[in-house]
Amino acid sequence: MTGLVKKIDEATTKHKKKEMASFVIFLDKSDEMEKKAKGFGEKLGFKETILALDKAEGPKGYNLAKDAQVTVLLYVDRKVKANFVFEKGKMTAADVEKILKDLPKILEE
Repeated sequence: MTGLVKKIDEATTKHKKKEMASFVIFLDKSDEMEKKAKGFGEKLGFKETILALDKAEGPKGYNLAKDAQVTVLLYVDRKVKANFVFEKGKMTAADVEKILKDLPKILEE
């Protein structure tokens, strides 16, 4: 996941003029996760990606898969253009590249 977030942050920085934004929501509001999230952001030095915490079921209306460890949504004006769901330990480097190849779905509009 670290590689994905770093590449998404780079893409967000590159496409800032197109108003691209990115965020990561950790679905755990514990103090321990808050410390981990802060460390994660500081260690990797994100420039544009926002890190947040939320309850285990995720933000209202997102309808996230309960068995997913990682869910990636690419959207424009609250309309999802691409949705990727990964079970624990299943996301690969090839998956990261596939997600990045789908970025034009949100950047061209």
